[in-house]
Amino acid sequence: MGQGQRPSNKASRRLALVIAGMGVLWVCSNFAGSYLGWSNRTRALFDLAALAGFGWAFWIAIGIWRSRQNDKD
Repeated sequence: MGQGQRPSNKASRRLALVIAGMGVLWVCSNFAGSYLGWSNRTRALFDLAALAGFGWAFWIAIGIWRSRQNDKD
């Protein structure tokens, strides 16, 4: 690890990349769905996948927050 870096910094950067990546993939899948004429069921599948990704990211964010709170004590 670099000077002054904590393990949670690496996890926070990875979390930010996951959130940004999920957002880009979700927007691209919506654009592709409207351009290619996908059915609503297919579009809903991509929406649910994005929702699961964002839910996972939220879970990880809570874990990072809790570990930082424990480090303060």
